[in-house]
Amino acid sequence: MSIVWTILIGFVAGLVARAIKPGNDPMGFILTAIIGIAGSLGATYLGQALGWYRSGESAGFIASVVGAVVLLFIWSMVAKKG
Repeated sequence: MSIVWTILIGFVAGLVARAIKPGNDPMGFILTAIIGIAGSLGATYLGQALGWYRSGESAGFIASVVGAVVLLFIWSMVAKKG
């Protein structure tokens, strides 16, 4: 059940991260949601690896937003080169 919460939190975190991140990136709603979910999953597994969260515990909303913002910055750098 924790993976479902991670995905739901990541979906909302992606939307919030998109609103926070400055700039005009021409990406759609689905890609924004996917990046948010990936940021949430990354924050969850990185936090578990560093001992911040126990096994089976998902990352919080703020950590998910930070993960999504990091991925959005990486995505914008890769998209500008292409």
